[in-house]
Amino acid sequence: MQSKVVPILGFHINDITGLKFSFNLIKNSMHKSLRNIRFSIKPQRAEGDRPVELARTMSIHPLTYQELPYDPEYSHYAGRLTTEKLSNATPDEQYWKTKQEIILRHTGEHPYEISGPDALKLLQRIFPRDISKVKKGRCSYQFACYHDGGIITDGLLLRIDDNCYWFAQADGDMLSWYKANSEGLDVEIKEPNVFVSQIQGPKSMELLNHLIDEPIANTWKYFDWVEITMANEKVIISRTGFTNELGWEIYFRPENNIEKLGDLILEEGKKMGMIITATPSFRGRRIEAGLLSAGQDFSNETNPFSVGLGRFVDLEKDNFIGKKALINADKECRSWGIRVVDGIAKKGRSIKLNNQCIGKVTSSTWSPYQVCGVGIVLLDKSDLGPETVVDVECTDEKIHKAQLCKLPMYDQKGEIVRGIDKKIPTKAEPWIGIKS
Repeated sequence: MQSKVVPILGFHINDITGLKFSFNLIKNSMHKSLRNIRFSIKPQRAEGDRPVELARTMSIHPLTYQELPYDPEYSHYAGRLTTEKLSNATPDEQYWKTKQEIILRHTGEHPYEISGPDALKLLQRIFPRDISKVKKGRCSYQFACYHDGGIITDGLLLRIDDNCYWFAQADGDMLSWYKANSEGLDVEIKEPNVFVSQIQGPKSMELLNHLIDEPIANTWKYFDWVEITMANEKVIISRTGFTNELGWEIYFRPENNIEKLGDLILEEGKKMGMIITATPSFRGRRIEAGLLSAGQDFSNETNPFSVGLGRFVDLEKDNFIGKKALINADKECRSWGIRVVDGIAKKGRSIKLNNQCIGKVTSSTWSPYQVCGVGIVLLDKSDLGPETVVDVECTDEKIHKAQLCKLPMYDQKGEIVRGIDKKIPTKAEPWIGIKS
């Protein structure tokens, strides 16, 4: 099976769409030589005048040039490229930078704009939470469901104006869903060509106050967004992120001088120890915090209740897509955290109890802070939960003992991300292990 190489904006990218399709067909009988292979996208210098068909579906962040010195690898996410690997720091080093200092991450988030007199009506139809409660200047976590209650994707909703919203979505096709359900409504759905970067870590607010003219740290609340001046540019920033550490996100608009702003953030951040990072800087902290990844921890085969998102469903709200199915759905949670003794759980159906498979690992990594493997699991049934001791197949091909746990694994009240808990850990706090 051969792949073809297609240049995109100065990159050569392996077109593996057909390969992925084949994987789906043979996933139950995959050859052993393919089982531990990861396919990714690596930038290469373009040679000559070649087609650019993929450029429309795999656009790059305008600050990607900041990553190129560090041998980056990319994956496909929300119709864009997102950075999976950089050579400037190990996953453990990225984790500690996030937890102790400050990191910069150019994300694959993909904002869409929904505007017009019926914008609210459409969003009320799409999302199971009451959108009317989202005021201008605030963000709201939202997800959309199919008619059968399966989750399409999630993301961050920003109310930009009375009749204008942005939804910065994770992986999934929301654009088609908006259009399919907007018939008869006076609404415009478009891509504003906005790109998102995240600045996360205990020093993130210090950097922000250094970059802007109007200090906002004392009044800016978690899930607020604001338009501020940075380097004489009007930019939108939100007090959000995907690490559950203190942090903010910046939304680069076409009218911004993105290179000037991006270079300023990076250069001033470097003075505080900031590094540019890839997915590993997020993975450990978002798993520990119980922040679910679209397409991994939930999918069209899971409803919000089964993965612990039932608190974000308002069944008293007027009709929305999936409401009937969610009213009749099993309300029990089957998704939990997992801590593994001296190993990293292999993703897939690798959880066993009494030699019987009872569920699958949906996300996993190593936690340098807890000094154990951590992950998120989805059980087949809801009769098991935290404290249950299980066997799990790990990346070293061995079976390790593990224990299910609640999410978040620590900081249950979310005091770190809100700036209430300002303690910066200087060393690891190892998990005590499985109690006998």
